[in-house]
Amino acid sequence: MTQWKTLAAAAARNLGRNSMFCGLTALLPLIAGPITAGYRGFAPALGWLLLLVFCGIVLALAVHLLFDALLFRLASSHETEAAGLAAVDDLLSRMQLRKLDGAPPGLEKRIAGSRRIVWRQRLALALYLVIFAILQLNASAGQPPS
Repeated sequence: MTQWKTLAAAAARNLGRNSMFCGLTALLPLIAGPITAGYRGFAPALGWLLLLVFCGIVLALAVHLLFDALLFRLASSHETEAAGLAAVDDLLSRMQLRKLDGAPPGLEKRIAGSRRIVWRQRLALALYLVIFAILQLNASAGQPPS
């Protein structure tokens, strides 16, 4: 396996793992929130709306990262880097997600772009978990569980 294939396959594997981990982590507060706060009202409607919005953002980014992982897997299935990236660009242009204009970005730029999305997802997940913690403290009125 050549170096670029190893790099593309590793990027696909890491993106897939990160996507699944963050996506499942985002679903846990929606499941655990009502259970841990009891049935006395976990959060006001605005709190639930904030939770759902941030959960939706995290899940949307998870789907985007899974798609990127599949694109990197497609690229690594070709013999050369140019052929793999051309196949990815062709697929994206046929799906009308990207127009073919000028020189396409290299593998490193594509991986760097996916890493930026990973950091955005982690930031959204951190904000989501902070909002969940605040709502949990609010629901318990600052009292420790008895």
